[in-house]
Amino acid sequence: MARSTERDGDAAGALGALGRSAGRAVLILSSLAGGPKHGYALTRDIEAFSGVRLAPGTLYEALSRLEGQGLIEALESEDRRRPYQLTPAGAEALRVQLQAQRNVAEVGLRRLAGNWGTA
Repeated sequence: MARSTERDGDAAGALGALGRSAGRAVLILSSLAGGPKHGYALTRDIEAFSGVRLAPGTLYEALSRLEGQGLIEALESEDRRRPYQLTPAGAEALRVQLQAQRNVAEVGLRRLAGNWGTA
C-alpha cells in the first residue's frame, strides 16, 4: 500500500471532513474531473456513470460545501447556468479518495474470492 504524504493527508482530510456527504462529493468531483459543468449537466453525468440521481437540493448543497472547501470553483457565465470546475486541491482530494476506495475494493474482492469462491 502506498504511504501517505502530508499533502495526501490534507487532501484526504478535505473529503473526510464531509462525513456522510463524502460519497456525493466523490460523485461530483469525478464528474468535474471530465471538465466544467453546470448543475443539470452534473446531475445527468453522475446518473449516467453511477446510476445515482442527486436531487437538486442535495446537489447544490454539496456544490456549496465543495466550493467553500476550495475543491471546486464557480466559473463566469453569460446565462443563468453556473458552471463549476475542479480546482487543483479538488483533483488531489479526489485522487486520494479514489485510491483509498480502490484499496478497500481490492481487499474485499480478494477476501470474497478466497472465502466464497467469487469475486
